[in-house]
Amino acid sequence: MHVPDGFLDGPTSVGTAAIAAAGIGVALWRSRSSLDDRSAPMAGMAAVFVFAAQMLNFPVGAGTSGHLLGGALAAVLVGPWTATLCITVVLVVQALLFADGGITALGTNVTLMAVVGVWVGWAVFRGAALVLPRRTTSVPVAAAVAAFVSVPVTALAFVGMYAVGGQAPIPLDTLTTAMLSWHALIGIGEAVITFLVVGSITTARPDLVRGAAGRRPADLARREVEVPA
Repeated sequence: MHVPDGFLDGPTSVGTAAIAAAGIGVALWRSRSSLDDRSAPMAGMAAVFVFAAQMLNFPVGAGTSGHLLGGALAAVLVGPWTATLCITVVLVVQALLFADGGITALGTNVTLMAVVGVWVGWAVFRGAALVLPRRTTSVPVAAAVAAFVSVPVTALAFVGMYAVGGQAPIPLDTLTTAMLSWHALIGIGEAVITFLVVGSITTARPDLVRGAAGRRPADLARREVEVPA
């Protein structure tokens, strides 16, 4: 998914950089109230896990690669604002120290994975959580659905950017087929990993999982007390 330098033209790269800067700015502002002594270590752990998972790349063809995104996972664990910052930090480190993704394409990669990937994942998670039973065991299921959907949607967003300002001599239909088919498969793997990680943490410490808020046993007990019979 990491877009290399020169894959998109200058105006498109500038546009995605502006979107990324705006997203990071809002995330910095909104996450100030959510980060505390309890959530900060979880944010660090999520960033480290996503960093390690994204280092495993699969060639997709047409000069691109695919890998686990981790946006939905991070959003469920620490909330979408903090997750946007976590994924951004991962992408910056990868671009500067490991040449994974172009420097001029950093805004594009942040827009795709830290904005689109995180927020599509969070929106799908919230939607799935509404139709599932209100208990902690539903959280990893909703997270897995979110992870699966977020990956091909993010790939499709990249195809849209390429349609606007693509510079490589690659037919759009060829790129679309390659990105969606491969990332549908990657989405299955991401769903499994997200289910296992979120499930293990919600089983041991549901109080650390942002997406489990309102579904923890203590939350449900408090709700029964507050809602008159």
